[in-house]
Amino acid sequence: MRGAASVLIMWGMARRGLRLATGLVLGAVMTAAELPFVVLSGLSLLLVLAWPRGRRVVLEHVCAAARLLTESNRSRLRVYFVTDTSDTYTGPRALHYLSLRWGLGLLGALVLSVALIGAAYGTVWIYILLFDEARHPGTLALTSVGGLFLLFLGLQSSFGVAGLETKLARYCLGPSHQEALERRIEQLAASRAGVIAAVNDERRRIERDLHDGVQQRLVALGMLLGRALRSQDAQRADQLLRQAHEESSQALTELREVAWRVYPTVLDEAGLRAALETVAERLAISVRLDYELATEPDTAVATVAYFVVCEAVTNAVKHSDAGQITVRVAPGEDAVLVHIEDDGLGGADSSGSGLFGLARRVAALDGRFQVDSPAGGPTIITAELPCA
Repeated sequence: MRGAASVLIMWGMARRGLRLATGLVLGAVMTAAELPFVVLSGLSLLLVLAWPRGRRVVLEHVCAAARLLTESNRSRLRVYFVTDTSDTYTGPRALHYLSLRWGLGLLGALVLSVALIGAAYGTVWIYILLFDEARHPGTLALTSVGGLFLLFLGLQSSFGVAGLETKLARYCLGPSHQEALERRIEQLAASRAGVIAAVNDERRRIERDLHDGVQQRLVALGMLLGRALRSQDAQRADQLLRQAHEESSQALTELREVAWRVYPTVLDEAGLRAALETVAERLAISVRLDYELATEPDTAVATVAYFVVCEAVTNAVKHSDAGQITVRVAPGEDAVLVHIEDDGLGGADSSGSGLFGLARRVAALDGRFQVDSPAGGPTIITAELPCA
């Protein structure tokens, strides 16, 4: 299972790298239009520098053309770099963006060329061994190692250039301070409404568990004790008391289950790892727990991480017909990463009450929640919980 998860992670990284490389290639192609445009725009504005009316006319046309090129870049960034920018940027900001962007386009072309050259030299030994004989094996080995090192540098640099593309777009085309505040207010309002809804759902679930479980047990217990008190047969009374004792034990067990689902005391007493180990031990199927946090996260993060794992594994046991579940809790960049994967039938509905409630819990911490459950499996649930 761990090997399958590693393959999926590597496949995801390869897809991301291919997507970024495609975006850089398109950015390099667009540089062929952006660089001449920037040069001609600069010369045009320089010629009318001393003529205010002409400068306004030329600047208007230049800004209109700059917006067209910038919109093409925004589409490229949205598709290949998953970066959204504001629609309210001005023409001068678009011109400013293009005057800097063409340099990154050339840099992207350079690092991709380096990666291709490295790939060619790193794999040259294959062609030599297939179609010729290696007359200088030492030189061939050094060439291959150098080529692979060059490929590594090129690939790493391409990720860096992609990051610079994103930062430049957000700097030049990003929302204004007021727009950012308005977006933040909308996000906080949505997360607040989600938290209130999640709390109300949790209250209804607790009421339902108490009414359908513990309350029914207590009613049965009272009836058994009443029948035992009214019975004239000592043997019959003893039998009723034994049934009442069994009902009291069942009621106590169900009450503990309800209390555990509300909030496990072990989370405060022993920490997140112990709480997750308890969840794994209580399940009827095999659960592999990989806990990689060196320090205990704060209470809010630990609580959400616990409920994400608890709800995800419970759903897997009930609905996916899984034989094994893998839970991984690892540190990220200023975040705690929670990864749950099962080998079940898949087809989990992310809009269902359980998973949707988890999404709202994660959103309350400004985190990210994702469910990937194709038909036939596997089901992969990931949560990224920001922390200090």
